[in-house]
Amino acid sequence: MSVLGQQVLVLNRLWQAVNLCSVRRALSLVFEGHAQVVSADGAGEFRTYDFQQWRDFGAADDDHDVVRSVSLRFRVPRVILLLFFDRLPRKEVKFTRHNIFERDQNTCQYCGKVFDRRELNLDHVVPRDRGGPTTWENIVCSCIPCNTRKSNRTPSEASMRLVRKPKRPKWRPFVQVTFGSPIHDSWKHFLDVAYWNVELGEEGPA
Repeated sequence: MSVLGQQVLVLNRLWQAVNLCSVRRALSLVFEGHAQVVSADGAGEFRTYDFQQWRDFGAADDDHDVVRSVSLRFRVPRVILLLFFDRLPRKEVKFTRHNIFERDQNTCQYCGKVFDRRELNLDHVVPRDRGGPTTWENIVCSCIPCNTRKSNRTPSEASMRLVRKPKRPKWRPFVQVTFGSPIHDSWKHFLDVAYWNVELGEEGPA
């Protein structure tokens, strides 16, 4: 990947992580006055830089990745701060088979064992012919033996208990970073890094 295509963390005006963009896009936003570069100084304090300040700051830096043009030299920004945007992006988890498996962590919600997805079914907690809807709150992962045992009954009728109550997953107010993407050291001050190692929608037992 070229330097201009590397990822930059984007903060809103309240210093909350809301997006990722390319170095090219980040420098464009800073040049247009819509954003400033965020960087830690020698004492570990964060400072912001407008386009002119960042150009002067990076001009004499030989220890970091730089972007060069015919007449200019810029240190590659890793974090930028939007000056006029204070909202958080609204995200909604799509109701799909894949995301149900993600929410339930490939775990049968009746016996609590982890299975390969090919060995799991999706079960209506309240059976469909008993009025049970096809919703986040009524669909769970179930292994084949538990699904067979439960049959066309409710968990209580089958003397079975759910590991956790099924709920609609909630996005946290952080940028959606693809799992496995490298996280730059400077991002760790603005992201709950442990979050990226948690399965989508993971919550404690109900």
